Amino acid sequence: MGNIVNRVFDSSGPEGKVRGTPQQIIDKYNQLARDAQLGNDRVAAENFQQHAEHYLRMLAEAQREQNERREQQEREQEARREQQERERAERRDQPNAQQGQQPQPAGTQQPDLDAGAVLDVAEGEPSGLVETPESKPARPRRSRKPKVQDTGEGGDSGSDSAEPQEAAE
Repeated sequence: MGNIVNRVFDSSGPEGKVRGTPQQIIDKYNQLARDAQLGNDRVAAENFQQHAEHYLRMLAEAQREQNERREQQEREQEARREQQERERAERRDQPNAQQGQQPQPAGTQQPDLDAGAVLDVAEGEPSGLVETPESKPARPRRSRKPKVQDTGEGGDSGSDSAEPQEAAE
């Protein structure tokens, strides 16, 4: 049916065409009916009132349909909000339910660790950190042996003695 409330109509009434939205046409026919009554033309006044009533019914039906659509959309939005709230509540309760499924004897509670969680060795408690290659302790560096300097002739220190340097490293 479209948006009748804002649609422009051409109405062929008894006195020619009337153009406008339904509300504008209603107002125009009501004005013509008043003018006809003032001119003592009861038949023309009734005719204009019937035309106005036709557009009034069209407008009322269109507004009723719009209200129904709006109410239906509001109900759907409310249902979606309620569904989202239920899903959020389930996600919040899900970790609690998983912990409740694995009861442990009193006094033997183990810390709940995620895969890869690191224990704080000093306290035996989870540190909240995940072990990564960067968090592993670095191997101690080996100290280098001092370079062997060639005191040979030619003043070219180390050019002929590349082998002992490479072996030293």
